[in-house]
Amino acid sequence: MKKLYNGYLDNFKGLSKEIWLLSLVTFINRAGAMVIPFLSLYLVNEKGFTFPQVGWIMTSYGLGSLIGTWIGGKLTDSIGFYKVIVLSLFFGGLGFIGIQFLDSFIGLCIGIFGLILVADSYRPAIFVACDAYSKPKNVTRSIALIRLAINLGFSIGPMIGGLIIAKISYTSLFWIDGITCVIASALLFVVLKPKKIVESVTKDPVVIEGKSPYQNGLYLLLIVIMIFSSVMFVQYFSVIPLYYEKAHFLSEDLIGLLLFLNGAIIVIFEMPLVGWLERINISKTMATFWGMVFLALSFIVLNLSEWSGVLVIGMILMTIGEMIGSPFSNALALEMAPKGRKGSYMGLYSMSFSISHIIGHNGGMNLVDKFGFDFTWYVIFAVLVVVSIMTLWLHRRYKKSVTFKVLKKAT
Repeated sequence: MKKLYNGYLDNFKGLSKEIWLLSLVTFINRAGAMVIPFLSLYLVNEKGFTFPQVGWIMTSYGLGSLIGTWIGGKLTDSIGFYKVIVLSLFFGGLGFIGIQFLDSFIGLCIGIFGLILVADSYRPAIFVACDAYSKPKNVTRSIALIRLAINLGFSIGPMIGGLIIAKISYTSLFWIDGITCVIASALLFVVLKPKKIVESVTKDPVVIEGKSPYQNGLYLLLIVIMIFSSVMFVQYFSVIPLYYEKAHFLSEDLIGLLLFLNGAIIVIFEMPLVGWLERINISKTMATFWGMVFLALSFIVLNLSEWSGVLVIGMILMTIGEMIGSPFSNALALEMAPKGRKGSYMGLYSMSFSISHIIGHNGGMNLVDKFGFDFTWYVIFAVLVVVSIMTLWLHRRYKKSVTFKVLKKAT
């Protein structure tokens, strides 16, 4: 047991102090993120909107995320990731507090759009921060630690959020989410001074190398893969909670516990799993492939039985896919980004998730509204099978390109 414990701790060794501080801030931020997993339930149960209307509100979420991550990537390259992260957390917190006072369909579309535009400018900045504060060999584990902080907060948040909804009200979540974002912003401002970050990042003159991400064919293939897979993944933030309630009659507190299971598994197992996969030298592209496979299985298993236990099995399969695929696809995107363009590359990478929010929620809601949950899961499974094949194609092409670069340098 002691050997296992020491082996677990070994996965965290060698990471910089700054990565740990960013992880702490991220945990505080995500622990308050109780609104997002319950947003579709809030819009249906509290505001009385139909599934298609919820789909359009979530499309506004995606549009805000798309523009926010694009702006965040540009600002990260121009003013630095520190300012982007601090401002995004602070004004995003104020936005979460204000959104609860909107009641109309149009008002919520506009409000959600503006809120997420500000909040998601954080995403490319945090990836670049991971790269800036990590040794090259530690980038994947640094990303995994940030994800661990996200999921530790995200596992505790929904569980507490479900209890708050059951015992108090939905609107309490907006206050908690907003206040924790502001606290996270203040903490980052205190523990990481701007001057220190500027000195560490701008010590050497910035040199811009390589192609724009929009001219890099292999990178665009990765982005297409991430868009399609993320369109399927975001169903866990909108359609799946409704499926738990409408098809399996779970209450909000039980839904919160299911979401807690996802975060708890990631917190316990992701770092050891990532460390083990790195030790066996799995390529980042193949890890991304296996992530797609497990995500596909998590949906198809829902149609195998009406027994509610399949919900737990599906959540576990999705979590395994997330633990394998997400850190390695993040690290792959950073690896493919040339010097001086990392903000733009990671902005485009983050935008792939934003696009998925635009398409995914609306598409999922309308599919369920017209054809039911079972048909929707079959469609998602089929799409993910195609995406898995595309990922194998990316693996072959990227392997050849890396081999070519090595041979070119040798000659």
